[in-house]
Amino acid sequence: MTLESLKKDVTDAIDAMQAELLELSHAIHQEPELALEEFKAAERLAGAVEAHGVAVQRESFGLKTSYVAEFGKASGPIIAVLSEYDALPGVGHACGHNIIATAGFGAAMALSKLPRLPGRVRYLGTPAEERFGGKEIIARAGAFERVDAAMMIHPSNLDLATMPCIAIAEVEVTFHGRAAHASAMPHRGLNALDAVVTAYQSIAQLRQHIRQTERIHGIITEGGLAANIVPERAACRFYVRAADVHELAPLKKRVHACFEAAALSTGCTAEIRWGDADYLDLKTNWPMADAFTQNAALIGREFASPKTMPPGFAGSTDMGNVSHRVPSIHPMMAVAPMGVIIHNAEFARWAASDKGDAAAIDGAKALAMTALDLMYDKTLLATVQADFEATADVSKAALAKLNEKVTGSHAHGHGHAAAGCGCA
Repeated sequence: MTLESLKKDVTDAIDAMQAELLELSHAIHQEPELALEEFKAAERLAGAVEAHGVAVQRESFGLKTSYVAEFGKASGPIIAVLSEYDALPGVGHACGHNIIATAGFGAAMALSKLPRLPGRVRYLGTPAEERFGGKEIIARAGAFERVDAAMMIHPSNLDLATMPCIAIAEVEVTFHGRAAHASAMPHRGLNALDAVVTAYQSIAQLRQHIRQTERIHGIITEGGLAANIVPERAACRFYVRAADVHELAPLKKRVHACFEAAALSTGCTAEIRWGDADYLDLKTNWPMADAFTQNAALIGREFASPKTMPPGFAGSTDMGNVSHRVPSIHPMMAVAPMGVIIHNAEFARWAASDKGDAAAIDGAKALAMTALDLMYDKTLLATVQADFEATADVSKAALAKLNEKVTGSHAHGHGHAAAGCGCA
C-alpha cells in the first residue's frame, strides 16, 4: 500500500465523518468551559473515541479533564496528535479550541481506520491551555515519553506554517493591609488597593524600558468591598512575556520588584505567587512544518510566510513546552477574515461558522496526512529528528530554567501553574 493511497484513505474517512465532526465542534462551542473545568468537552471527546472502537483512558496523567488513546503498530514511530478544548472567560471559544479539539480527534480517528497503520498514534486530550499549562503538567507525568513527533493546529485569521510564540509567566499578587472607616478613621487603615494601584503604575512605567519582544499586562482581580472601608485586601494578576525563558527570567525579577516596592510604600504585605512553570517559546520543527503545509496545499490551503508578520506580533502556548521535548508543529489555519482579531467575541462566532467548520475538516486531513508522512517516510523522520537535535542543548537549558523561582523578601515559592494563551 502506497503513501498516496493511505493519504486518500484517511481523507476519505474524514469526509465520511464530517457530520459527526462538525456536530462535535459545535457542541463544544455551545458549552464553553474554562481551564481544568472542561468536563463536558473531555467526556464528549473521550466518548466519541470509544464509539469508534478505540480504547481511551480518562483522567490521564493526573488531570481530571485529560485523556489518552494509543493505537497502531507496536514498533513504529509514535506520533502524538493533540486536542485542546478549554475556553476563555466571558468570550467563550474566542480562541477556537472547539476547532482544535475536532481537528485532532478527526485526524486520530481517521488514522485508526487504516488496517495496517505504519506507525503508532498517541491521541492526547490536553486541557488548560489558556491557563495552568496543561501540556506541561501532563508532560511531567510522562505524556510525551517515547514520542517521535507531536502536532496540532490552531485557528487564526490566516493560514500560517507556525504561530509566532514567546515565553510567558503568570504572577498573582495579594496585598494585605488593615481595614478602617475611610472617613472617620482613615489614619488607622493600610490601603491594600493603593498597593495594587501603585504596583500597576510602576509596571506601566517599566513598560517604557523593555524590549519590543517583551510584554507585561494584567488586571485587578480584587479591589475592596465598599467605598467607605479602607480595603484590607486587594489582588491582581499579570502576565509577563519575553522572547524566550532566558530573557523572561530577568524581566520577572523587575516585575517582582514593582510588587515589593508597592507593599513597602503602602505599609502592606504582599503574597507574590509566580506560576509553577512558565510557558516556553515555540520551537517549530521546520521539516515537519513543510510537510504539513504541502499536505494542506493538496486540499487548497495557501500559507503566508511567518516573516510577513509585524514585529512583536506573538502569543504564547504551552505547546512551546512540548516543542522543547519532542519535534513539534503548531500551524495556524484561517477561520475568520483578516480583520477579525482573536480573543474577541466576534472570533468566537467565526469558530462555529462555515469557515470554522472548513478549518476543522482541513486541519484533520492535513494532520492525518502529515502523521502518515512521518510514519512512512524514514528519511523525513530522520530529518525531523536531526533538526530537533541541532538545538537540543538550547531546549535542555530552557527546560532546566523552568524550575527557577523568583524570590524576594515578600515572595512565596508556591502558586498556580503559569498562564498562557494560544493567540494572545
